[in-house]
Amino acid sequence: MNKSELIEALVKETDMSKAAAGRVLNSLIDIITKTVAKKQDVQLIGFGTFKAAKRAARKGKNPRTGEPLKIAAATVPKFSAGAAFKAAVNKKK
Repeated sequence: MNKSELIEALVKETDMSKAAAGRVLNSLIDIITKTVAKKQDVQLIGFGTFKAAKRAARKGKNPRTGEPLKIAAATVPKFSAGAAFKAAVNKKK
C-alpha cells in the first residue's frame, strides 16, 4: 500500500474528504518526523513506538572494489511494533 492508497482507505473508513485525509496523514507524518528528530519517542499504545537509535561507527567494504572503508556513526529512525499489532499480523488461521 502506498501513500495515496492509504489516503483512499482513510477516506473509506471516515467521513472526511480526500483532501482532508491527505492533510491529516501529512501532518501525522510531519509530527512523528519532527518529534523523532528531536530524539523523543512517539508511542502509540497497541501499534508501536517510533524512536531515534544510535548506530555505532563500523568498518565496511566497497562491494565493487572490495576496498575497506569506514562507515560513520549515525542516528537512525527505528520502529518497534506493539503487542496488539504483532498479534494482528501473526494471526494463525
